[in-house]
Amino acid sequence: MKKRNLLLLAALCAVSVTTSFSQKGIRANENNLGEECGCPPVSSRTTVVLMSSMVVNGTTNPELSQSVHLTCDKMYILDQKVYVPNGMSITIDPGTVIKGTPTVAGQEANASGLIIERGGKIYANGEAQCPVVMTAQADPMDGTYSITNVGKWGGLVLLGAASNNLVDGNTLCVNHTPGLGFVEGFTAANPWNHFGSGDAAFPVANDDDNSGVLKYLSVRHAGAILGAGNGNELNGITFGSVGRGTIVNHVEVVASADDNMEFFGGTVNVKYASTLFGDDDMFDYDLGYSGKVQFYLGVAADSLVTDNMRSTDNGFEADADDQTKATATSNHSNPIIYNVTMIGNGHIVPTKVNALYAGYPGTDNTGGAAIMAKELTGGQIYNSLFANFRSGLHLMNSRSAASGGDAYDQWVNDPSRTTHLTTQGGIAQFQALKVKHNIFVNCGVKSNRNGKQYPLSTGTMVSGKFPALYKDFTTPTDADTTQFFTTDDNMAVASLKGIETGMAFTNGLISNMFHVTPAANVTAPSAPNDGFFSPAPYRGAFDATKEGTWISNWANIEMQSLQDTNPTDLNGDGITDGKDLSILLGKMGIIDTN
Repeated sequence: MKKRNLLLLAALCAVSVTTSFSQKGIRANENNLGEECGCPPVSSRTTVVLMSSMVVNGTTNPELSQSVHLTCDKMYILDQKVYVPNGMSITIDPGTVIKGTPTVAGQEANASGLIIERGGKIYANGEAQCPVVMTAQADPMDGTYSITNVGKWGGLVLLGAASNNLVDGNTLCVNHTPGLGFVEGFTAANPWNHFGSGDAAFPVANDDDNSGVLKYLSVRHAGAILGAGNGNELNGITFGSVGRGTIVNHVEVVASADDNMEFFGGTVNVKYASTLFGDDDMFDYDLGYSGKVQFYLGVAADSLVTDNMRSTDNGFEADADDQTKATATSNHSNPIIYNVTMIGNGHIVPTKVNALYAGYPGTDNTGGAAIMAKELTGGQIYNSLFANFRSGLHLMNSRSAASGGDAYDQWVNDPSRTTHLTTQGGIAQFQALKVKHNIFVNCGVKSNRNGKQYPLSTGTMVSGKFPALYKDFTTPTDADTTQFFTTDDNMAVASLKGIETGMAFTNGLISNMFHVTPAANVTAPSAPNDGFFSPAPYRGAFDATKEGTWISNWANIEMQSLQDTNPTDLNGDGITDGKDLSILLGKMGIIDTN
C-alpha cells in the first residue's frame, strides 16, 4: 500500500475514535419547533388556556360540545381533564405544543389530561420536522428540563369500543358488565371514562374502531398520580380497547411516572415508537390486547438518581388479567410483536419519592425483566433485542399446579398439557405465548442452585419483597432451557458489539455515551409482509447496514442522541478499517495496485 493511503487510513481511524458514538444530551433547544411548517418560535407564541379556546359542557373536567382545531401559533395550557366525546374531534396541527399544568398535592384527582372518549377522535398528525408535543407546563423546551421530572401532568388517554376480556369481578369492570371497563384512577360512574362495549351506547365490540391518528407525537413528563394506592396513576399514553382503525406511528413517550404506553384490551397497531426514561414498564399489555407492533425502542433511566424517580420496571409486562378473575379458558392477550429493542438499567432499587408519592412504596416497579409474562397471557414476540435487564424472560407459574393458565403454561411447548391451555375457535392453543428469534444481552438471573446465570426464569412475584422478582425464583429445567434456546431460537450473550448501556446522568441529563444499534445485524426470519409488518430479517429495532433509521428524521427530539454518526464507517459495519479506505479511494478515483 502506498504511503499516502496509509496516511488516509490513519486519518480515518483518528476521526473514528472521537465520533464512534454521538452524544447530544436529551434534547436540543426546541424554540424553533415547527419552523419548517411555518410555526413561529415557541417563545413568541400566544399563551392560551385550552379551555378558553373550546366550547365545552361543564367547568370541571369538561366535555367538548363541538370539534376544535389547535394551531401552532399558540401555546396551549391544559389545566384540567378535557374530554372529547362521541361524534367530536380535536385536530392538532404539526408543530403545536400543549403543556399540562402540574399535579397539586391533595388534588391528584384533578390532574390535567386529554381523554378521547369512545366515538371521539384525535388527529395529532405531526410531521417529521414538525412533531406535536405534549409536555409539562414547567418544561422550557430548551434541553434543561431533567428527566427526573416525572408525573408532572396526567397524560393522553384514548378510549375505544374494541374487544377485551373483562369479566365481572375485575375491579375495572363497570356495572358487572363483561367487556365494559373504566380507566385506572378514574371513576366508574362517569360514562366518559368507559372503554369497551356492552352498554346501551356501544352494545357490541368493534375491533376496527377508529379513535383517530397519533403520528409524530411526543408525550413528555406525564403519568400523574390520581389518588392513593398502587396502580392509581395515568400513563404516558393509555389505550383502552382502542381499535385497529386508529393510526399510531412515529410516537414517543419520555419520562412517564407510570407505564410509557399501556394497552387495556383492544386491537390497535403500533409502528415506529420509542419510550425513554420512564419509571415503569416500557410496554404494558393486558385484558386481551391483540394488536400488532413493529419497530419499538425502549430505554430505561438509571433509577438511582436522587430525585423524583422511583425504579424502572420491565421492558414488556405481558398480562391478561391482573386481578386473576378470568379463567384459564378466557381469551388471552395475544399481540404479534416484531423488531423491538429495549435497554434496561440493570438493577431494581426503589428510591426516594416526593410528596405526591407518599405512601407509595414502589412495589409495582420492581420487576426488572425484559419480558415479564404474567397471568393468562399469550402473545408472540419475535426478532427483538433486549439488553441489561436482571432477567430475560420471566414466566409466572403460581397457578400452574391448580387451574393453570399462567404464562408458563402458555409458553411451554407440550401438547399434552391441555388442562392448562385455552381453546379458541375449537383449536387448543399450544404455546400461546411465543418468544422466538430474540437476543438477550447481559440478561441473566444468577441461580442459587449452581451460581450460573439464566436469561430464563420462573416463579412468583410477591408484593412488598425486594426485589420481588426473585422471591420464588426457580432455575429453569433442562427441557425449558432446550425449548428457549434450541426450539425457539433465542440467543443469550454477555455483550454485543455496538450495544452500549452504561449511561450516566448528571443533574438529570445524560452525561455519557450510549448506543442501541449492533455493529452488525443478528439475523432472524423476517416478519410476514402482510400489509402492516415490513420485512426486517434481523433482531432489534434498527438495521445496522443502513446509515439512517426510522428514527433519524425526527428533528428536535430525544432520539437524535441515539444515532451513530461515525462519518468514517463507510460500509456500516461498526468499525473503521481498510474496507472503508477502499471505498473512499474508489470514490476519489484512486487506483492502487500495490
